[in-house]
Amino acid sequence: MSRSRSRSRAWAELLRLPALFTVPGDALSGAAAVGARPNSRTLLAIGSSLCLYEAGMALNDWADRAEDAAERPHRPLPSGRVHPAAAFTAACALTGAGLALAARAGRPALTVAAPLAATVWAYDLALKHTPCGPAAMATARALDHVLGAAATTGRTRAALPSAALLGTHTLAVTVVSRQETKGGSPLPPLAALTTTALLSRLLAHRPPGVPFDRPSGQGLGDAEGEVTLSNRRSVMPGSLPAIAEPAAAGRERPGPAHARRIPPLRSADSAWSPGRALTTALAAAYAATAARPYFHATLNPSPPLTQRAVGGGIRATIPLQAALSARSGAGLTALLIAGLAPLGRRFGRKVSVT
Repeated sequence: MSRSRSRSRAWAELLRLPALFTVPGDALSGAAAVGARPNSRTLLAIGSSLCLYEAGMALNDWADRAEDAAERPHRPLPSGRVHPAAAFTAACALTGAGLALAARAGRPALTVAAPLAATVWAYDLALKHTPCGPAAMATARALDHVLGAAATTGRTRAALPSAALLGTHTLAVTVVSRQETKGGSPLPPLAALTTTALLSRLLAHRPPGVPFDRPSGQGLGDAEGEVTLSNRRSVMPGSLPAIAEPAAAGRERPGPAHARRIPPLRSADSAWSPGRALTTALAAAYAATAARPYFHATLNPSPPLTQRAVGGGIRATIPLQAALSARSGAGLTALLIAGLAPLGRRFGRKVSVT
């Protein structure tokens, strides 16, 4: 292998390049959560997320270089293939680039990206080996999801429930990863397996007010997706006749027009719809990707099986993001995110994601 190829491979290992395919889905699913189609600001959010993610990877190995020298001497820094100063410089430069891209996307995006960058640095330098470590990692992933919503529309509240689900998944993976070099108790992978089952169940249920088959970017009208008679009359004045008085005496008079609601034209709670089918399929893909390695690590929490469980949990992030997008009614975005999974698997055969 030539020196340039060896150097490129060392940096690919340092930055965990296959894991990059789990990043764009954060911003895309965040945009879907607020009912918006991806736009140029969403692309800026994706660029910011990629930079901050890679900054965390480089900083992680820089902070763990002494530990890796004893437990993983083949890693790029302890093996001497990448100089520690170069890794730290890359972490600083990537953090600056990530914040600059977020600022370009607008003030709401920068407002989210700044605490995201702070969380990444705090995790790698101070929190990783403390009880707060998994929560910090989960917070970083959740903020990355919210970043997509903030950059795309400037709104974030509607993205918080799905950010919580994504953060819960990340929390479970991080807890398992804390024993990937030494093995240990079967409880962390068992807890992660249980979490995966619960999240898969939640994904199959429609969030309040959001139909499975709502096209991405389509508004919901009233809060519950219904249209009042008064609203329709305000849109088309004079197009509806006045409500006639009841002909027979003694019959109950109709209530005021603003209190009468016309049911939605299409039921979002029907037994089957394309959106629900897609969400269910993606939720099943998420469960299948994560559950099997978690189960094996539960039976035998050895370092090799625990590392496979961590890798499976990382790869499962992609179908989880896709399922969250489909659950929000953004089917095309969900399919786009799901298409990243085979690419991640392909590159993962060459470079480890852990």
